[in-house]
Amino acid sequence: MLSSLLRPATAVINHLLAQEPWAQAKLIAHRDKTACIDAGVVQLMLTVTGDGFLKNADDNAVPAVTIHLKLSDLPLILANRERAVSYVRIEGDADFANAISQLSQSLRWEAEEDLGKVVGDIAATRIVSGAKSIAAAAQTTQKQLAENVAEYFLEEQPMLIRPHVMSEFSSEVVKLRDDLERLSKRIEKLERR
Repeated sequence: MLSSLLRPATAVINHLLAQEPWAQAKLIAHRDKTACIDAGVVQLMLTVTGDGFLKNADDNAVPAVTIHLKLSDLPLILANRERAVSYVRIEGDADFANAISQLSQSLRWEAEEDLGKVVGDIAATRIVSGAKSIAAAAQTTQKQLAENVAEYFLEEQPMLIRPHVMSEFSSEVVKLRDDLERLSKRIEKLERR
């Protein structure tokens, strides 16, 4: 059952590879090698075919490279694919792992190209630019909302403290403590007389 759930992942990767002949050529050098992407509860085993595409590995396949990752790190990996290697642990064939790393950083889905086959190039361009505008507007709105909430809790309903205010308060507390110590020592001297 799990392998049937992972088939779409293989199809998506192969779709991206089909758009980039250089990527297929890079994989052909690793023909018949199997890569295992191990996320703990889920493993994706893919074998490179002779034409530079991927297929689900046979049950008895031995991986040439295993890439261990945590599912909790997946959003970080997707957000910054250039730093993905810092979130994973790699075992096995270093050359094959390097090829996979280069492909993961370089392959991009060209939504406009795929959409153009369905609705035409002009409509696809407008749909993609509209979607990008909506995403940018949502990001701007989210940032403004966060700034407004922070300002509310800093200024209107003071529940948060600005860092410089906290620093000033801390230094005043230290000064007051030192003054209190000096005063206490003076009182002790006066009592001894």
